[in-house]
Amino acid sequence: MPHIIVEYTPNLPALPFDAMLAAVTRRLAESPEVEDEADLKARVVRADWFRVGLADSRRGFIHVTVRILAGRSEQAKQDFSQRVADGMLEHMPAFATGMTAHLSVEVVDMDRGSYRKVKLT
Repeated sequence: MPHIIVEYTPNLPALPFDAMLAAVTRRLAESPEVEDEADLKARVVRADWFRVGLADSRRGFIHVTVRILAGRSEQAKQDFSQRVADGMLEHMPAFATGMTAHLSVEVVDMDRGSYRKVKLT
């Protein structure tokens, strides 16, 4: 915990996901809510099949879900969301004329009672 899942559409220009994930995890590690930076787990998932509204092309999205253990305040969740958005935008390239993309961030509670983690060494 936290789990950071970036979903994106493949019609966007090549995105520097390594730099974006580094910026996001660095910013989240600076949060007082994160006790151990090694708990940050980030991955990128390509959405090969997608729609954005009714248009057939020239639209895309990047959606980041941050899954955290339940119990954090709304202020902490808003802070997480802002840190993630800022980290993603830090390395966001310009898009071609006519291309529209949306960046969204959602912070989702994970149930503490059912969550299990085992550290394997």
